[in-house]
Amino acid sequence: MAHRPVMLLTGASRGIGHATVKRFQAEGWRILTVSRQPFSEECRWPNARESHLQANLDDPRDVERLIEEVKRRLPEGKLHALVNNAGISPKLPDGGRMGVRDTTPETWLSVFNVNLFAIAELGRSLFQELKAAQGTIVNVTSIVGSRVHPFAGPAYACSKAALAALTREMAHEFGAHGVRVNAIAPGEIATAMLSPGTDAIIDQQIPMRRLGLPAEVGETILFLCSPQSSYINGAEIHINGGQHV
Repeated sequence: MAHRPVMLLTGASRGIGHATVKRFQAEGWRILTVSRQPFSEECRWPNARESHLQANLDDPRDVERLIEEVKRRLPEGKLHALVNNAGISPKLPDGGRMGVRDTTPETWLSVFNVNLFAIAELGRSLFQELKAAQGTIVNVTSIVGSRVHPFAGPAYACSKAALAALTREMAHEFGAHGVRVNAIAPGEIATAMLSPGTDAIIDQQIPMRRLGLPAEVGETILFLCSPQSSYINGAEIHINGGQHV
């Protein structure tokens, strides 16, 4: 009997991650999920507890341990999709935007460890497993990577801009081996990460005049991991209701 395709998804504990897992499971995929937290009882999909891997992507040693565990769990050494959804966006103690003057070197490093360096290492270390499956990588960037945002600060913005560049580099390097690498750039999605004041953005900046839904993001990720997108490589798809225009 053929094995089900396997996806590794980071940042699985809420929002976009939740919706993506449920969508892929509906298509018969086997999911390995990663988050900083222990298993959450809110993750009520089948085999969720057994498929959960706890790891701190801010710690390179923990990333190395995670990769070893992922390889141990892959049937036939094949990984069909790597979805890099984890990301951190630090705020001031009062929840306000953390500007350049507020951001310490330690904070810059922590953000880049999670939002960029861990993604590069996952791609590097799991390349053979992705190649064996002729798999796909989807990196989750952000509208913040290309414009100043009222809530997300410069460390987050710069990490997402760098991730867009990394997506291009990986697509160029991995494409010849049958591994496609693309990115999605969400705008204002209805998740727990939304900040107070989002209503003003909806009214003033989003042509569709509404928030995006996590399920709409999950559908796009599924498309990029499916045969329907077989000639899409190095793309960054905007999912923002036209906010980027």
